[in-house]
Amino acid sequence: MLQFVLPDGSIKSAQSPLSGLELAESISISLKKKAVAVKVNDQVKGLDVVLDQDASISFLTDSDPEALEVLRHSCAHLLAQSVKSIYPHAKFGVGPTIEDAFYYDIDLGNDVLVEADLQLLEKTMKKFAEQNEEIHKKIVSKSEALVLFQEDPYKIELINDFPENEIISVYGQGNFLDLCRGPHLLSTKWLRHFKLLSLAGAYWRGDSKNKQLTRVYGTAFFSKEELDQHLFMLEERKKRDHRKLGKELDLFMLSEYGPGFPFWLPKGMVLRRELENFWYKVHVKHGYKLIQTPIMLNKDLWVVSGHWQNYRENMYISEIDDQEFAIKPMNCPGGMLVYKRDIHSYKDFPLKVGELGLVHRHEASGALNGLFRVRNFTQDDAHIFMTEDQIVHEIAELVKLFEYVYSVFGLSYHIELSTRPLEKYIGEIATWDRSEAALAAALDSLGKPYKVNPGDGAFYGPKLDFKLRDSMNRIWQCGTIQLDMNLPERFDLTYVAPGGEKLRPVMLHRALFGSIERFIGILIEHYAGAFPTWLAPVQVKIIPVNLESHQEYAKEVSSMLSDLEFRVEDDFRDEKLGYKIREAQTKKIPYQIVIGDQEVASRSVTYRKYGSQEQVSVPLEDFIQLLRQDIAKK
Repeated sequence: MLQFVLPDGSIKSAQSPLSGLELAESISISLKKKAVAVKVNDQVKGLDVVLDQDASISFLTDSDPEALEVLRHSCAHLLAQSVKSIYPHAKFGVGPTIEDAFYYDIDLGNDVLVEADLQLLEKTMKKFAEQNEEIHKKIVSKSEALVLFQEDPYKIELINDFPENEIISVYGQGNFLDLCRGPHLLSTKWLRHFKLLSLAGAYWRGDSKNKQLTRVYGTAFFSKEELDQHLFMLEERKKRDHRKLGKELDLFMLSEYGPGFPFWLPKGMVLRRELENFWYKVHVKHGYKLIQTPIMLNKDLWVVSGHWQNYRENMYISEIDDQEFAIKPMNCPGGMLVYKRDIHSYKDFPLKVGELGLVHRHEASGALNGLFRVRNFTQDDAHIFMTEDQIVHEIAELVKLFEYVYSVFGLSYHIELSTRPLEKYIGEIATWDRSEAALAAALDSLGKPYKVNPGDGAFYGPKLDFKLRDSMNRIWQCGTIQLDMNLPERFDLTYVAPGGEKLRPVMLHRALFGSIERFIGILIEHYAGAFPTWLAPVQVKIIPVNLESHQEYAKEVSSMLSDLEFRVEDDFRDEKLGYKIREAQTKKIPYQIVIGDQEVASRSVTYRKYGSQEQVSVPLEDFIQLLRQDIAKK
């Protein structure tokens, strides 16, 4: 007798093994109609899964977020089926789901796919979907799989990576067959609301030495309303592109003379400095000591740190006095040298040392993307030295600090715990195990949920990654907390314990913004360039109605606000008033002041806040107080 525990705690029994769909039908006919997948012991499976052991069971319907991944995965196969029908010689790489979308990497031989071809692909996909073809799963041996996919070198390469005794699943629909772990929907009838979005080039298995394939991106939803809303959001994201807004708002520029090396313009520097000053104040308040370490250091240091062995291909190397030096890709080794300068006692702990350090990394030219992927950037780094029994408390305090800072910008987040990489790691496995357990314990102490990312830790230690969600519902990797018991060993760091003996400290690496440049790029898109007043490069724009009658008082207001350290810009050009007002709106300046006869006579101002049509007239002193309050509350 098989027993299945349902979400409400009830138990459903079965005399013999049955499929997920059959179990759904035994519970209710309506559930059978609505179910699109099933979770077996918290693992998402297709409804064709054979349930032959006791398990906890829950069914996914079209209202469950996890069901969207199954839908999009099936839609990726529908795309591949359509490509194969139009280009019979096509070979296929991989077709996974990603955040809000899916893609498939395709080798079209001598054929070239262009954006206009996506409409034909969509039309073909819809034809196959309307045929309501069954999506069926077949289990084969490795040798059988090699025969099935003998015409596709990419699938053969993947199959050859499997162990000899591997059980391999393939999925088919119509006359199309694909190598895949699944899960999938039961038929193509669900695949009605999709859109192919774009094309890109992608090297096979992410290696530039391999052939470049054509990557087709798409998305899918269970309803037309959801799809339309998502497509509307994508258009909004295009309008918020930080590269476009950065140019329009005079924040930064990029040049062919320095790919990946951004130039900061005057208004961008104001924004950057405000962000840095906020960072400094928060960290000083929380007990951090601030340092700055050199941008270039001898190779020997990078050998000790492990970067030379594990990160050499991403470093810029030079020669000074017949010795090799490297521009720092990370601030950590310099921080180690600062720690070693003095003798430290357990009474000094936790010792918090922060640095806004400029680092350089040799990123591939094809990966560069505005401020999001650059070759030089400022890491908002800090290293915290402590005893092992302080780990849980200090990580918990860091999580609270991260939560406060992100809340200032209206950014929500979730946390992912990344564990030891399978390759390229330093230190003992037992040390890694203790470190990973300590990170988990800190999050548990706060009641913070987290997702485990196996094998995604840094080469020197496990980490907590903070994934931020912006106003456009996008996820960004920003903050990180990395627990390191290895670098203190490699650099022979010590502290004097209560008994007088020398012990090894534990160290936390942490970055809150991740990098100043990337965080600013995120904020540009998050706010659509309309920054809160405390961050805005120009906070007040002053526009006289008539230059002859009103310019003198306008200058007086401008001077007074500037003396009070508000960021003010005057518009005394000989242009029409409406043009000046529209331009100020285009530049997304928080406050516009228009000065006419009434304002001059009453020594007042009439202001309009960005995004509002309301014009408010107040005494100048009241406006100054309003500005102060707006800036203070961030």
